[in-house]
Amino acid sequence: MTENEPTPDAEPGTTAESAAPESVEGRSGFVTFVGRPNVGKSTLTNALVGEKVAITSDKPQTTRRAIRGILNRPAGQLVIVDTPGLHKPRTLLGQRLNDLVEQVLGDVDVIGFCVPATEKVGPGDRRIAESLSGYGRAKKVAIVTKTDAASRDQITERLMEVDSLREDWAAVIPLSALTRDQLDVLSDELLSLMPEGPALYPEGVVTDESTEDRIAEIIREAALDGVRDELPHSIAVVVQEVEPREDSDLTDIYADIVVERDSQKGIIIGHKGSRLRDVGARARAQIEPLVGTKVFLKLHVRIAKEWQRDPKQLGRLGF
Repeated sequence: MTENEPTPDAEPGTTAESAAPESVEGRSGFVTFVGRPNVGKSTLTNALVGEKVAITSDKPQTTRRAIRGILNRPAGQLVIVDTPGLHKPRTLLGQRLNDLVEQVLGDVDVIGFCVPATEKVGPGDRRIAESLSGYGRAKKVAIVTKTDAASRDQITERLMEVDSLREDWAAVIPLSALTRDQLDVLSDELLSLMPEGPALYPEGVVTDESTEDRIAEIIREAALDGVRDELPHSIAVVVQEVEPREDSDLTDIYADIVVERDSQKGIIIGHKGSRLRDVGARARAQIEPLVGTKVFLKLHVRIAKEWQRDPKQLGRLGF
C-alpha cells in the first residue's frame, strides 16, 4: 500500500453527469473505429474530441470498454465510441471484449476502419474489413493512421492497399492524430454521413464516462507503463471511494490495482514500493485536472487469481 501527496490543482473537465441534452438541429450520430489492436483508435478518439477520454498505451487490448467521446461541430455532433481492438481471444475476458465490439458495430451509423501507414495490410486487416459486411446499416470509411511516422511512398502504398479491401468505402482518408493533419477532413466527412437530428449530448460534454471510471482508467494507464509480457492483460483497477475531505480542498481517492499472481503484485509494487509510488504520482497528475482539486491517492495492490478466465471475478470487475 502506498500514499501519495497532493500537487497543485487544475481546472476540471466536463462529463455527462453535469448537464442535460439541448435540442440543436443538424446532423448527429455514432461512429466507431475498428482495426487490429494498437492501430491508434484511442489516440484518434482523443484527438477528435480534443481532450483525453480514452487511455492510450503501446500494449495491445488497452481499451476494455465502449468509451464515448463527444465532438461538437457547427454542422452537428459526433459521438465517437472507442472500443477494444478485434483479436483472437485467449481468455473469457478476450471473448467478452470481442462480443462488446460486435454489439457496438451493430448499433453505430458509421464504422471507421483503421490501418497504420507504417505497416503493410495483413491477414488480420483483411479479416476485419471483410467482417464489416455483417453490419449493413453502417456506412464505412477507411482511415490510414500514423501518417506522421510514414514516408510519402508508404502512405500511397497503404491507401492503395486499403482502397482495394472493399468497394463500398464512403471515403479513404490518410491522417495523423499526433499532428492533427487531416482531422478536420475526417470529422467533416463523418458528419456528412450522419443522419439529420438534434445533438445527443449538451455542448461542453466530452464523455459520458463516470468520474470513477475515468479515474480507474487513468490509474490503469499509469500501471501499464513499463510492464511487459502478459502482465498488461492481468491488470485491472477498481476505485473504492472518491470523497471530498471535510474542511479541506483535498479529494481522497482509494483504489485497488488487481493482478492475477503474487509475482505480478511484486512487479507493480516494485522495490520498497518505488514503482507503486511512481504509478500513483503519474496518475494523480492526470486525476487532479479531472476532479478540479488536489488529490490524496491511496493505492492498494490485491490478487484475484486468474480473473480473466473466471466469470464471477469478471462480473465483479465490471466485465
